[in-house]
Order: sequence, then structure tokens, then C-alpha cells
Amino acid sequence: MIVAVDGPSGAGKGTLARRLAERLNFAYLDTGALYRAVASRVLSEGGNPADEKTATAVARALVPADMTRADLRSETTSQGASKVAALIPVRQALLDFQRSFATRPPGNKEGAVLDGRDIGTVVCPEAEAKLFLTASAEERARRRHKELLDRGEKAIYARVLEEMHERDRRDSERSAAPLVAAEDAVLLDTTDLSIEAVFEKALAVVLSRMEPREPARRT
Repeated sequence: MIVAVDGPSGAGKGTLARRLAERLNFAYLDTGALYRAVASRVLSEGGNPADEKTATAVARALVPADMTRADLRSETTSQGASKVAALIPVRQALLDFQRSFATRPPGNKEGAVLDGRDIGTVVCPEAEAKLFLTASAEERARRRHKELLDRGEKAIYARVLEEMHERDRRDSERSAAPLVAAEDAVLLDTTDLSIEAVFEKALAVVLSRMEPREPARRT
């Protein structure tokens, strides 16, 4: 079974997807980390994340160790990730990896949960359960601002909100797999919901999509 969790930055996709994977004993993939890893490597090598040739070369040479780079969650990398994600060759280079993970989950798991921005529309349009999380830009910026401060990074809320709007625009208007909810996705607005409430609603949706299994036959 494939569970797709999409939505803009700061909507709570990662937290929800990880909890669903743990609860269902499914494999979990943060697809955004793939683009963050590409951006991180490009930046560390002095390149421009918006440069198609450079970013594509890095995407094709990505290794597991890149997924644990120290600056993966920094704001600079986040902005860079949004830029490399807009490049069609980069997305194509990472598409096979994501689809393979979804259809052949590691660890012999019986399902996979993937979160990103185009899982239900492009990566896995055949996913049995599709969730699209959203929240107001102000709330998402508040969450991001708190996350940065908790990590000891300097951050100004107004600047974080401005960058949130810019990233939303870039993600929604890009020609390659723009951020949009799949027609058959269940929308969850997390603005005024607790993490637990979001999880319970999402879990109910996923469980309703799971095919009932036949009881084991006695021999």
C-alpha cells in the first residue's frame, strides 16, 4: 500500500508521515530531503541551486550519506531545495528512486508512506491513500520560526513569512510538478489542529483505504 502526504512547507507533512509509517509499520521516505541534499551539495561546492546543469549532475550522483548532511534543515538549504525542485532534469533524476521505494519498500514492509509536494499527482498517482495538508502562511511561518529558534539559529518572523510566501509562489507556479492537491486527495487544514488531532484524522482516512484481508485458512 502507498500513502501519499503532500502539502506546502510547514503544514506538518513530515511529522504526520513519520507517525503514520510507525503506526502502520510502513517504510517512510521524506522526498523533500532528496532535494535538500541536492541543494546542500550544490551550495557546499559553491554552485547555484538554480543552475540546471550543476544541480542535475549532483542529483545523479547523490549517495545515501548526502541524506544526513548537517545543514539539511537550514533555511538556506530549504530555499535552495525549492529552486532545484523546479528543474525538470533534477526531478527526473530522482523520480525512479522515489517510485522504487514506494513500490518495493525496504525491509520487506507491506507499505510505504512518502511525503512531499507531488507524491499523489506525479510520483505515485496510483497511491491508495492521498492526503493534502495545508495551513495558513502565518501559522506555517510561526512554526518554521520556532523551529529555527529552537535550533539556535537567528530568525526574524517577518523574514520567515516573506520567504514562506516566496517559496509557496515558486512551488505552485513551477512548470515541473507544481504544488497542487490531487483530485482524489483528502484535504486537512492543520492551522488550528493539534498534532494528535491531525494524526487521528489522517489515520482514519488511511485505514478506510486499506483492503480487508482474508482470514488465514486452517489446514
